[in-house]
Amino acid sequence: MSFLSTARCRLYFEDTAEDDGRLASKPSVLFINGWALSGRYWTPLIDALMPNFRCITFDQSGTGRTEFLDAKPPFTISGFADEAEALASSLELGKTAPLHLVGHSMGSMVATELYHRLKPRVSSVTIIACGIFDYSPTQMQLLEAFVRATMRLKWLFKFEPMQRAFVDKATAQPIDPRYAKLIVEDFLRTDADAAAAVGAFSLNKDILANYTKQLLTIAAPMFLAVGDRDKTIPPEGMTTLFEKRSALCDSPTRFVRFPMLGHLPMLEDVAGFAEELRLFLSAQSVAEHAPPDSLMPK
Repeated sequence: MSFLSTARCRLYFEDTAEDDGRLASKPSVLFINGWALSGRYWTPLIDALMPNFRCITFDQSGTGRTEFLDAKPPFTISGFADEAEALASSLELGKTAPLHLVGHSMGSMVATELYHRLKPRVSSVTIIACGIFDYSPTQMQLLEAFVRATMRLKWLFKFEPMQRAFVDKATAQPIDPRYAKLIVEDFLRTDADAAAAVGAFSLNKDILANYTKQLLTIAAPMFLAVGDRDKTIPPEGMTTLFEKRSALCDSPTRFVRFPMLGHLPMLEDVAGFAEELRLFLSAQSVAEHAPPDSLMPK
């Protein structure tokens, strides 16, 4: 548990190598959170990935335990990527061992931006539940109205029935009650300006177009994961992303649709999700450090 002073904030992060120095030489995985979430919800997945990977989580500005400086920073994809880049640089991730980026929901937008900044140091990118779509002004206006209404009525989520509805919207299967409580706590603690800004830019036409362009120009291997019953972001967008990358990109793309899961597959089926992610990350870590001759067909 540490803080990193950056130009934007005092960034809270956790690095499993702090508790076990042997992990410093392992492939590192940098997890990038979704909207109004702190890094805490990755814990069960990280526990399942241990001890084969060095895992790093952080709280983006406006969320969790990260602290503002004198003034709030701009809440943008570029700004959140600045925080992640500062952390990766401070920890020297990707310099002596493979670096894997894992983005969830809005965090996928940050992960794609970060990849293009750190390209030579990134071995793979994982995108969870954040596909690509044809822009629909009407649909986006409805979604933006929903986000604004949710923020205006945030106080209602202090009551148990609304908390249950909030978690049910994000999941299709029961999750550990501790993490159901944590998700609500994170939402209630998230800075209102940060939550509103993220909700708005996640629906911006130009930002969505740039996200699509960035995804289709990632040269590293990519793992796509989505729950078939995602009620937050339609899972069809991940299928579209897979089809476009398969047609346009030379680098391999693996796609797993988890039946009966929602927007938080890493909490709804910890073991199943961890196994799929572990297989992908392990394969890319080996490929990254294998001698050229060992990768040639026999």
